[in-house]
Amino acid sequence: MAQKYEQLLLKNQLCFPMYACGRKIVAAYTPYLKPLGLTYTQYVVFMVLWENESMNVGQLGSILHLDAGTLTPLLKHLEKDGYITRARSKEDERVTIISITKKGEALKEKCKDIPAKMAENGSVLSEKDAKELYRLLYKFLEGSK
Repeated sequence: MAQKYEQLLLKNQLCFPMYACGRKIVAAYTPYLKPLGLTYTQYVVFMVLWENESMNVGQLGSILHLDAGTLTPLLKHLEKDGYITRARSKEDERVTIISITKKGEALKEKCKDIPAKMAENGSVLSEKDAKELYRLLYKFLEGSK
């Protein structure tokens, strides 16, 4: 009989339910984002840009916990579609500044009801539990830098 290693049992892994929940959440957003031609990652990029209008790629990556290798192709695609502009910083040519265009800003109107639609899907968490989970997830994110 194979030796059991408790530390390798899936049921003992915190990472697995976090991973599975992340996939489930992204899947829940898909019916609302797909008709707009957006992925979940593009959607969160827009949320940051709607709030900030302009920032450098490093700042965006830091906020979203994404690296430049993930962001660069995504941003090139959004630029090609006319949603953002990318320009070199005048202070430091190594830095790329991302700015939302009028077309990108107009997309906000099409997305404004998505949070309410997601809430209507029904959460299994109480408001108190959801706030605690939010706090704990950000504690994890901030501690894992």
